[in-house]
Amino acid sequence: MPRWKALPEELDPQIGEFTGQLRRLVDRNGLSVAAVADRTGYSKTSWERYLNGRLLPPLRAVVALAEVTGAQPAHLTTLWELAERAWSRAEMRQDVTMEAISVAQARAALGEFDTEPAQAAPTTKSAKAAKAAKAAKAAKGAEAKAANAKGAKSPQAAGPLTEPLTVQWPQQPRLDLPSSADFPAEPMAAAPAPGHSPAPAAPPAAPANQRARRGRTAVFAAGAVGALLLAGAAVLLLKPAAEPVTKPAAAPAAAPSAKPDLPAGVHCTGEGCVGKDPEKMGCGGTHAVTPSRGLAGRSVIEVRYSAVCHTAWARISRAAQGDQATISAGGHSATAQAERGGDAYTPMVAVSGDPAKVAACQTTMAGAKNCARPVRATPAGSATEAPSR
Repeated sequence: MPRWKALPEELDPQIGEFTGQLRRLVDRNGLSVAAVADRTGYSKTSWERYLNGRLLPPLRAVVALAEVTGAQPAHLTTLWELAERAWSRAEMRQDVTMEAISVAQARAALGEFDTEPAQAAPTTKSAKAAKAAKAAKAAKGAEAKAANAKGAKSPQAAGPLTEPLTVQWPQQPRLDLPSSADFPAEPMAAAPAPGHSPAPAAPPAAPANQRARRGRTAVFAAGAVGALLLAGAAVLLLKPAAEPVTKPAAAPAAAPSAKPDLPAGVHCTGEGCVGKDPEKMGCGGTHAVTPSRGLAGRSVIEVRYSAVCHTAWARISRAAQGDQATISAGGHSATAQAERGGDAYTPMVAVSGDPAKVAACQTTMAGAKNCARPVRATPAGSATEAPSR
């Protein structure tokens, strides 16, 4: 039974080539998926997706696999970049397809709503036409009846009449006019005599007891205000002078802490190490780890951090002569330039927070810039790191 599942047929050729290269590295070193996950720091489930072409691994996972299997990180990085571009193109095509499907569904839904008013319109028009025809037919019938009645009562046919003929038409009650029952009966005021305008009505006089009550209320309110003023003045006169507020004596300044005990060979810590050589101050070697790393071709840019000295410095290796390494943290920065051997490291800067957030970048002679990214911190001197400084 084969160890690996067949890659999906719709997988891009560049992604398939990159995935196959990862499988060959794992097989060549006799590693299981669980062993790869344990040594690289990524979960077993993630590596199963990476090695089966269901998910593109991040660059840091690829670099970690290269260190575990002894492969060249630069070669895997090149294949990863091609696979990453192909993966992005596939995602873009999928997004365009889903958008087209959504637009088609929306247009179909709107088309269903548009057909309903079109079907209802003929029904409304036919009803109006039927009502108009019925009204015209009724009008013609009324005209015909009137003409028949006029012919029957004509004086030429019946002879002379002694009394005038009057035709009484039946009166239909009007339902839209108000009747006398709709309005309540009200007493009718006598109409004023012509030429005399009615005199305005005099306002009613206020009762005498109400005026007396208002006067007593005003007197009571004035007395209450005067009493309050007298009470306030008495309090101000009898209150003793306020005693002066005494401020608590300031606490004595804390005595400066004694110099921390440092391991043998370590000569500085914190701000006292800024701008100094990490090797000469004893901060490198077994006291340093690598919290972040970056690759640019075959050259490597790293951040070296010492928890004993609370400092960090940048280190480049396998670089071209003239390439620069720069580090900045806590308002301090330092720069170093690679010599003919291709290795260099900067002076130290103080670090008070997370060392993985320290910025370190490499600038080549051509102007290209590459910066370190956080990785798993490993003790100095491990088999995956270059000689420590």
